[in-house]
Amino acid sequence: MSLRPTHEIHNRRFGRNLGLGLVLVAFVALVFGLTIVKVTGGDFQMPKAEELN
Repeated sequence: MSLRPTHEIHNRRFGRNLGLGLVLVAFVALVFGLTIVKVTGGDFQMPKAEELN
């Protein structure tokens, strides 16, 4: 049972998938970083219990 070499379309698909994965990781890192900056910036305060009602 011999293994066939990968087809050219699989190589292109892998490249696209890798690029899209890197873009998604960068987007998640950006959102996470902005969230950390906003929470630790000092202007974020948790609402008090009596303000929720």
